[in-house]
Amino acid sequence: MSRLDSGAVSDLAPSAADIARAVRQGRMSARQATADALARIDAIDPDVNAFTVVRARAALREAERIDEAGAALAGPLAGVPVAVKEEYDVAGEVTTLGGRGSTAAAEEDCAVVQRLRAAGAVIVGRTNMSELGQFPATESALHGACLNPWDTSRSPGGSSGGSAVAVATGMVPVAMGADGGGSLRIPASACGVLGLKPTRGRVSSAPLGEHWLGLAGFGAITRSARDMALVMDVISGNEAGDRWRLAPPARPFIESLESGTGPLRILAASNAVMPGARVAPPVGAAMRDLRERLRALGHDVRAARVAWPTPTAAFLTLYFAGIRREAELVDHPERLEPRTRVSVRVGAALPACAVRAAERGAQRVRAGVEAAFLSADLLLLPTLIDVPGGAHDLRGKGWAAAMLASTPVVSNTAIFNVSGHPAVSVHAGFTPDGLPIGAQLVARTGREDLLLALTAQLERSGGLCPPWTGRPGGGTREVRQGDSSD
Repeated sequence: MSRLDSGAVSDLAPSAADIARAVRQGRMSARQATADALARIDAIDPDVNAFTVVRARAALREAERIDEAGAALAGPLAGVPVAVKEEYDVAGEVTTLGGRGSTAAAEEDCAVVQRLRAAGAVIVGRTNMSELGQFPATESALHGACLNPWDTSRSPGGSSGGSAVAVATGMVPVAMGADGGGSLRIPASACGVLGLKPTRGRVSSAPLGEHWLGLAGFGAITRSARDMALVMDVISGNEAGDRWRLAPPARPFIESLESGTGPLRILAASNAVMPGARVAPPVGAAMRDLRERLRALGHDVRAARVAWPTPTAAFLTLYFAGIRREAELVDHPERLEPRTRVSVRVGAALPACAVRAAERGAQRVRAGVEAAFLSADLLLLPTLIDVPGGAHDLRGKGWAAAMLASTPVVSNTAIFNVSGHPAVSVHAGFTPDGLPIGAQLVARTGREDLLLALTAQLERSGGLCPPWTGRPGGGTREVRQGDSSD
């Protein structure tokens, strides 16, 4: 019997807000919060393979330094254990990007990790992803498959699946990921947690000037809107080399949770983004239930067809060009997986004029999405149009077959990477066999505050996903665990 099946570890981590408050008030040490997280990782992770590296000794040393500094110097994330995806630079560690191509350690933290540490967060480990994040699943030749804790025969989505699983199982309250086609929102939906893709330019991609030519951006996965607002207040902002920039919010995101939203006009899309795509019955039922909950909260929710602009050409061009640029950053591109090398070749074959045309096309997609807000404050649609696939569905598939299998998974999410709008996946319900279902809320450029405030309102009305119990619905464990490190 596995540790998951036994239910020996079923208590979720305290929230980031609770941990930081306790550390600042001297009721808990940062070291204790970190040790507790490491114990949960040790007990749970062997069965789900969310972590590629656990920074046990290094994390404890970081926590001890926070305690030595004293509560007076504690920041908004004081002592909070945070996991970061394998594409975040942490000084002295190899940023694998989920593959074998990189071997040199990063010389310094990326901008987001710098901000997290300055706020008092403790980086406890690195999380699993598909190589270069190119597929909406979490399995690689180097790190193996990450499994959905609600049913280990299922995928947690991707590519930030390791981060979503780390939060869903309570190993950490906050995990960082990135979203280039739905990679924060898709695993959040599959695992019953909260995943926010910020507005393009809200969070710095430094040391990169941009990530996937603006398609991808850094963000967080949490269990609650309050924790998400805390993290967003810490990581938001630009660095000198950022291509995409955004004015700071009018007030801290945490304040938006307190003031609420007032009645909102919410346009619930009755059609999927991809023409002809069909929403699976369990997903449709969860969306109908969510619409009724929103109406009960006083919002004007109207179901209607949306004239979605077509994002496909712009997305694919920027995606392949972005993969090619990212591959140029690895030390040994010849060590990348065969499917990744095909994507790199496709990106290399794209002329500069095609990339420029795709960037112009992205602006047209942005304008088309923005037009939907003429009659609405927020848009509502499913995050995934179907339930999560099998944990190993992409194993053994060639490049073309893997791309084809991935298309419906990103069909409702990638459009907002092209347009740059902020979007969040919130828990909407469960399938009859117990898999979480996520709904996607989308706001105008720069209005993450509305998304967070409405999410908090839903949570207060009982919309938070029930805690994972440590007893998944079924499946078998087949993972390869990454090596731990201090």
